[in-house]
Amino acid sequence: MSPVKELALLVAGIDEEYQNGVIDGITACARKNNANISCFAAFGGIISRRGYDVGEYNIFNLANFDRFDGILLMLNTISDPEQKKAIVDRARASGLPVVVFDCADYPDFYNVTIDNTSAMEELVRHVITVHGARRLEYIAGPDSNPEARDRLTAFKRVCGEFGITVTDDCIHYGEFRSIDGIRAAERIIASGRPLPDALICANDAMALTAIGEFTRHGIKIPEEMIVTGFDNTYNARHHFPPLTTVERPLSQAGYKACETVLALIDGAECEHTQRLDASPVIAESCGCYNESAEDPITYKKSTYRLINDARSDINLLNRLNSELAEAESETESMSIIADFLGDMDCEQCCICMCDGWDNTWQEGEELITGYAEKMHAPLIWDKGEVRYFGSFDTSQMNPVPHEGGGNISFFLPLHFRERCLGYFVATNGDFPTKSMLCHSVLMNISNSLENIRKLISLNSAIKELDRLYVNDPLCGIYNRNGFIRTADAKFRACRSRGEKVLISFIDMDGLKRVNDEFGHKEGDFALQRLASTIVDCCREGWICARFGGDEFIIMGPNASDEDAAALDEAFVKRLAQINKLIAKPYEIQASIGTVVSDIGGVETLFSLITKADELMYEQKKKKPSRYIRR
Repeated sequence: MSPVKELALLVAGIDEEYQNGVIDGITACARKNNANISCFAAFGGIISRRGYDVGEYNIFNLANFDRFDGILLMLNTISDPEQKKAIVDRARASGLPVVVFDCADYPDFYNVTIDNTSAMEELVRHVITVHGARRLEYIAGPDSNPEARDRLTAFKRVCGEFGITVTDDCIHYGEFRSIDGIRAAERIIASGRPLPDALICANDAMALTAIGEFTRHGIKIPEEMIVTGFDNTYNARHHFPPLTTVERPLSQAGYKACETVLALIDGAECEHTQRLDASPVIAESCGCYNESAEDPITYKKSTYRLINDARSDINLLNRLNSELAEAESETESMSIIADFLGDMDCEQCCICMCDGWDNTWQEGEELITGYAEKMHAPLIWDKGEVRYFGSFDTSQMNPVPHEGGGNISFFLPLHFRERCLGYFVATNGDFPTKSMLCHSVLMNISNSLENIRKLISLNSAIKELDRLYVNDPLCGIYNRNGFIRTADAKFRACRSRGEKVLISFIDMDGLKRVNDEFGHKEGDFALQRLASTIVDCCREGWICARFGGDEFIIMGPNASDEDAAALDEAFVKRLAQINKLIAKPYEIQASIGTVVSDIGGVETLFSLITKADELMYEQKKKKPSRYIRR
């Protein structure tokens, strides 16, 4: 038995009908030939902000061509020229057979193309010769797209044949998106020019939204203006009026492309360019009657099915979104998602996360815009069984390798703007291409994970702020706030148990002179050494703090008078040791006052601190006024 062939497919916008049709053909051929397809799919070009597209298109970087035998590129669906170039460069460097669709820009790749030109020319001639159109305008696709360029060229060529001048303001460029049709219609209405006799559109999505905008302004189609599209999508066929458009053999193109790359892998010779024919579909949006239109009963059945599916999808999405809003950890989020994966009708689903995706923010941290070297799969849903998969190399892509052939997997990005979080793998199911829910589910999962990451970062920041609030950054011990918070709790505990409390107040002698004669850096050093001495003198369960400036404090619960004497003795001894060890041209000296007291109903923590402070000053007064030696 020959080894199973592994094919990579890179595409954007798998929820569009063109992509759907081509992918259907690819998967049919792959399954027939027992080949595996790994489809890396993005939903780019939806919003104008480039950051979102960076996060989406990052999925293409996941495709490790070293693990594949052949490559299928739907470059005509990717509008970003930089991303397209990066994909082409990597595909060339792989040395694998590559098949593209409707794209002659890369002569070293094999090309399966549908003749856009002839059908567009025939359609434009129809509106001119049959309907007498003389003023024509055009909604174009992106200039970077070869199909868009071919269709626009065909439009201009036919207009030229009939002596119709097409000025630049009659061409409205878009990105093949629905919103482009609305914007073009708005410009036409606002231009003040007479309405065109016909508006030719480079695809159905733009044509249908343009019709909607014209209708909203009371402009009747086709009575006042002809509108045509290209692709013969479901919505175009079921629109009223049905759209005059172009039918393309999309599934056949996908099948032919997959068949070609499989033959190339086996060493067979194939035609470098294989061309399929498209044909105009004449319908009512140009004023003609289409006898082949779907009958009302069939239309009602399909419409009911769509509405019913949409309601189910919306209900599912709302429930998923509501439950994910409560998740506060990766584990909680994965548990919620696992409960919904059965409704997505896939054989297997994996969520793969970048190791460290939830790391808390650190100063100087770079935004994660690519995949980490290691991934982990916190959720693998396999025919209803749920499990976890630990760390694996990102180059492996799928944590669960395929067994046998005929498997179709979709790799879909999880990200928040540019920040890469991970990816979702759906295997052997129609959910990624047939449900309009797919992209929304991915965005909801991504947003939930980003909220968790931010919550973790927020909690970490709160802990850090609290640490800064209670700790002295110079000496590394409690500050006044930290001491009061901790000592107050210990003081109340001692009172309830009837224990004595030790309070020792310490003031450094001569800090100003150290600062003045040796600099503040030496003053800080002296304070740090004094703090370390105080820490060494504390017993287990005692606490100490820098109370302010050059003042320090110790509290010891459950203490005795002997403890006070031992502390004073240890402090003097350790301070002498530290001075000998550091051998500075000055001595670190300090005055200490210690009290041990019962804490019945009269004494308070602050009254004991005051007593210790007074004892400390009595000691300080007995000392000489200068504590610096040369």
